[in-house]
Amino acid sequence: MFDLAVILPASIPSPSESVWYLGPIPLRAYGICILIGILVAIYLGQRRYAERGGDTELLYAVAIWVIPAGIIGGRLYEIFTSPQRYFPPTGDPLLMVQVWKGGMGIMGAVLLGALVAFITVRRAGQRLGPFADALAPGVLIAQAIGRIGNYFNQELFGLPTTLPWGLEIDDAHLPVQYASGSLFHPTFLYELIWNLLGAAFLIWFDYWRKNKVASGQIMWLYVAIYGLGRAWVEHLRIDEPAHWVGPLRLASWFGLGMVLLGLVGYWWAGRLGAATKLTKTEVEHWQNAAEEAESKQK
Repeated sequence: MFDLAVILPASIPSPSESVWYLGPIPLRAYGICILIGILVAIYLGQRRYAERGGDTELLYAVAIWVIPAGIIGGRLYEIFTSPQRYFPPTGDPLLMVQVWKGGMGIMGAVLLGALVAFITVRRAGQRLGPFADALAPGVLIAQAIGRIGNYFNQELFGLPTTLPWGLEIDDAHLPVQYASGSLFHPTFLYELIWNLLGAAFLIWFDYWRKNKVASGQIMWLYVAIYGLGRAWVEHLRIDEPAHWVGPLRLASWFGLGMVLLGLVGYWWAGRLGAATKLTKTEVEHWQNAAEEAESKQK
C-alpha cells in the first residue's frame, strides 16, 4: 500500500512574490493569470465556433464588449459583497479601482459577461446557443487559470487542515485568529482541478453526442458544472465577511441555484432541439451586417 505522507508533500508553499517589475512597470501575477485565461478562452472558442460554421470575427467583436463587462461585473460583485473594504468608515473607496490587487467575484463576471454577450450576439442577428456552446469549455479553463492568481495573492483559501496538501499562508496574509504556520485547504487548487475536469467533460460530451446535442445544451451544462463546484468550494472558505443563509454561505446557495438553472436549461434546450451548427444564411447575415457597419465608418 502507498503511504500518502511519503508520496505527497507535507504542505504547499505559497509564492513569496506576486508582482515583478519590468523597469518601472509592475507585472502582477493576478493580472497575468486573467490575461492568459482570456487568451486561452478566445483561442479555443474561435476554433470551436468555426467548427459550428460560425464566423470567428463575431467572437472577436463580442470579446471587445464582454471582457470589460466581465471585469466590471466581477469587481461590482466583490464591492457589494464586501462593502467594509470599500466604503467608510472602515473601507477605502480608492480600492474599488485597484483591480490588480485582487478581489474579483467570478459570479458577477459570469453574469454581466453573459448578459452583454447575449445582447451583442443577438444584435448581430446570430443565435446565442452555438456561440455559447463554443465558448463554454474555454471559459472554464480561463476560470481555472484565474484561480492561480488567487494562489499568488494568498487569498480565498479554505478551512484549516492537516492533510498533506495543506496550503501555507505567510503571516502578512494570515487571519488573526490562526497561529503562524497553520495550513489551510487550497481551495484555489480544488476549483482549478474541478474547472479543468469540467472543461474536459464538456469537450468530450460535445463530441461523444455530436449528433444528439441540441444548441445551448453545452452552455447549460457549463452553468450546472460551475455552480456545483462553486457551491462546494464556497462551503470550505473562511474569508470574511461571509453572508450566511441557514447552514450555507449565500454564494453556496447561489451556486446550487446555478446547478438547478443549468439542469432546467439543459432539459429545455433539448426540448427545443435547435441545430448546433449555423446555417449558411445565418453566417451571411452577420457578414453582410459587419461589412455594412464597416462601410459606414469609412
